[in-house]
Amino acid sequence: MEFDVAIIGCGPVGALAANLLGRRGIRTLVVEQAASPHPLPRAVHIDHEMVRIFQYIGLTGTILPLMRDTDGHLHVGADGGVIRYMGTGGQARPFGWSNDYFFYQPELEDALRAGLSRFAHVQLRLGCRLTRLEQAGGQVVLTLQEGEVESRVTVRHAIACDGASSPLRKLLGVRLDDLGFEEPWLVVDAEVDGPLSFPSIAGLPPQADLQRLSVMMCDPSRPATIVPGPRNLRRWEFMLLPGEDDREMMRPERVAGLLAPWVRGVPHSIVRGATYRFHGLVAERWRVGNVFLAGDAAHQTPPFFGQGMCHGFRDVANLAWKLDMVLKGQAPDALLDTYQPEREPHVRSVIGAAVAAGRYICVLDRDKAAERDRTIRAQMAGGPPRTAADLIPAIAAGIVRPGAGQRFIQPRDGDGRLLDDITGGGWRLILRADACMPALPVLWRVVGGTVWQVGQDGLSDPEGQLSRWFDANGAAAVLLRPDFYIYGIATDAGGITGLAWDLVRDLVGGVPAARAA
Repeated sequence: MEFDVAIIGCGPVGALAANLLGRRGIRTLVVEQAASPHPLPRAVHIDHEMVRIFQYIGLTGTILPLMRDTDGHLHVGADGGVIRYMGTGGQARPFGWSNDYFFYQPELEDALRAGLSRFAHVQLRLGCRLTRLEQAGGQVVLTLQEGEVESRVTVRHAIACDGASSPLRKLLGVRLDDLGFEEPWLVVDAEVDGPLSFPSIAGLPPQADLQRLSVMMCDPSRPATIVPGPRNLRRWEFMLLPGEDDREMMRPERVAGLLAPWVRGVPHSIVRGATYRFHGLVAERWRVGNVFLAGDAAHQTPPFFGQGMCHGFRDVANLAWKLDMVLKGQAPDALLDTYQPEREPHVRSVIGAAVAAGRYICVLDRDKAAERDRTIRAQMAGGPPRTAADLIPAIAAGIVRPGAGQRFIQPRDGDGRLLDDITGGGWRLILRADACMPALPVLWRVVGGTVWQVGQDGLSDPEGQLSRWFDANGAAAVLLRPDFYIYGIATDAGGITGLAWDLVRDLVGGVPAARAA
């Protein structure tokens, strides 16, 4: 086989998957039907975890200049007062990056595709369409159409990154679970050469800068979202009211009228206005044989917390290291069965939060909106998540030990270097400064594990973030997965050795007899 993995679709999720596989040395074919990237913006937001993935593939220097880091999210009630504030202005950055970044999708796609040129073993075929897929003998045979030329390619695995309509998902016969949310919205992107005009908002925290926040106006007369973007780009999303016609609402004069209150006296030009249906959908199966669904092909979420593209990036970050270990013979094929059990609860949890937010955002009855405002303010007083990033749950099933599964912090050392740049990727066992070095199984090296100790091995802790984390978790050591999530936590020296053996057992599938000795 010329390739190990085929990726169908080279939108941002497919392009990131190809970079992740390319970074690991996996021979990868990327098939994209369109000859050039979609020219208009769709997704606009990612969080710190996605930038950490860009860091791993070596593209932060290229991608971050295209983005704008911002200060979180604000929901404004029917009475013009704050009902929910998830702001990060002035807060620490425990994961090394800002919580919220906004971007222009065509630029992000260009940067991810350009990154593929670094890998001689990754091939991108544009204007190439998948017409048929067959599986037999642990292989996937793709029939591809490029112009008048038809060809067949055999690979070990394929990943469907071909979007919400996913022809490959349909070829596989996978159904979608409808979570019961569908609302029509008008999405408007514009270039605005100046600050936006916001109404007076009661209860606005003093550190909140409206120009640096994603603002959701939960106004029953017309719910709307206003988000910042890179440079002078801004986005609005307006809910369509009952009886309103999509075509009528997309007319330039209607779009201009909706924007007018926000851009008073400020030069601006509208890039596009288009209507969308916001959905909550999850595929029933994410693996069919050796074919995997990822991104919008596997799930679709309302955009109220800006996690749609993040879901897809987490999918392929989860899948890439597992494919790598299976292809290199470090783990059996059964490791790939943990993909959906790990990712689906994650996705459903966040989609559930987005759908719940969508339901209260879309309230059009003023009395019900007033009651909603009172209820949410009471809930906010009780201490719910402070940022949208706090909505991301720990991994609860799969390759993870009980009580673990959360994302690990990424502090900087005295020279400004981030944890991942110092320790690299793969499986990392990080010991607190006073922990004893454990005896590790031989297979620890086989799975590519490394060991780091705070205060040694070039891993300094000048601000004490690692020490405080160990103290807060009663930990002597932490074992990190290749996707930066915590596999397990050990409380003492014996637990450290046991943690390494647990990993060997989980990956290889059966504890070697040497453990008993």
